Amino acid sequence: MASIKLNKITSVWIISVLLLFIVSIVLGILMRLNQGEVISQSPITFYSNMTTHGLTMIGIWFVAGMAAVNYIMERYVKTSYTVNVLALVLTVIGILMFWASTFIGHFHSAWTFLYPLPFKEMGSETWATLMFLGSLTVLGVGWLIWSISLMTQILKKYSISQAFAWQHLRKNPTVETPPFILITMITLVGVIACLLAAVVLLVLFYAEYFSNGNFVNDALLMKNLTYFFGHTIANEMLYLGLAVIYELFSEVSGRPKWKTTWYVALAWNCTLVFILTAFFHHLYMDFVQPQGFQIIGQLASYFASLPAAGVTVFSISIAVYRTKIKWPLTNLLFFIGVIGWVIGGLAAVIDSTISNNIVLHNTLWVPAHFHTYNAMGNVLFSLGFFYWFSIQFSDKTKVKKSTTLTLALLLIGGIGFLLAFYIGGAESIPRRYSIYPSELSIGASLATIGAAFASIYFIAILIFFFNISKRCLKILFSSS
Repeated sequence: MASIKLNKITSVWIISVLLLFIVSIVLGILMRLNQGEVISQSPITFYSNMTTHGLTMIGIWFVAGMAAVNYIMERYVKTSYTVNVLALVLTVIGILMFWASTFIGHFHSAWTFLYPLPFKEMGSETWATLMFLGSLTVLGVGWLIWSISLMTQILKKYSISQAFAWQHLRKNPTVETPPFILITMITLVGVIACLLAAVVLLVLFYAEYFSNGNFVNDALLMKNLTYFFGHTIANEMLYLGLAVIYELFSEVSGRPKWKTTWYVALAWNCTLVFILTAFFHHLYMDFVQPQGFQIIGQLASYFASLPAAGVTVFSISIAVYRTKIKWPLTNLLFFIGVIGWVIGGLAAVIDSTISNNIVLHNTLWVPAHFHTYNAMGNVLFSLGFFYWFSIQFSDKTKVKKSTTLTLALLLIGGIGFLLAFYIGGAESIPRRYSIYPSELSIGASLATIGAAFASIYFIAILIFFFNISKRCLKILFSSS
């Protein structure tokens, strides 16, 4: 059973994530309105907003998944409240530093901060790059300590083989590893790996920054490190959400808990390998990259989507097919989120095919697929947990009449917003343009349409924020 302190800090995480999400959505809408020529932003403002929007989104949905996993893990092992608080404090400090670098210092090299862009000031303040690198350092330290702490607690109860559920590959295992522990362990390994890569990346950035021109990094190495970190953490945050679904979906449905089977254990162990090598598909256009890595990238991109997605979809399909289960808002969000995740994953596989990537590379197809599995996938996983968590401490556990309207707004807004991206990608409209030239006028029209549908999605998120935060504030200020 979760402690009062854990309930309170989880409430703080939820409110903080939702507040930052609202700000990030507004920035996204402003960018699309600028591309649609409805408003006019300077290029510096546009790219500063793009940087803020992208990295904030990645950060908040990563910590949302970590907070959810930390809360549920208390059912199995004792977690560290002190580390949880430390991660929260460092996340807040890191976000404030990051926002200072973009909103005040006009740092604008995108959330990928590909080398050597951070060293090209081009309108930003001279201190902004160092502030940005410092913000990543603070965030990375907090998240790395948190991840290592959670893994350490798992390994205090389960051996390494048990944590990875290897005994389930044989018949009649003597020790049962819950799916939640298996998926969390697999995910934490990936998270720690990509955060350690970020440490190396930042050290190299600092080395060049303070060398006064005496040290210059290898651009291809820096790009590999950047995408190993960025691509991996963006996918691992999805798996944090899936760990929560494996734990809560059947419970909320009123059905027996899911068990770890041989195919679940095998699928997730394979996922660990594939997801750590799939990032190579971001470097297809870097022709000096060894060809073997490009082949690994394409194969891993295909295989990474099969084990986790296939087993999860199969498990949920079996759970709901011709079965009478409860459908509260939590499970509706989980179910819709899995659909969004699968669709976004299929779009990613299409893009990661080398013959297709030649056409789709750096077009709007790219934000189309990652907005699909984030805005209509991972976000819904976390919203499902947020709702489930908040109603545990509320007398109003029945689904309100506004639920249907809220879900309708979420679906209409989300689908329309994403379609504008997909159509733009199919029309070869490039991404990251602040405004489109006259030859790409369809890009401006699609941007305006996308902004309109994003505003509908935004209304749904405001409703979620009001209802969930109201309950979380009661938890935060209650004495029990």
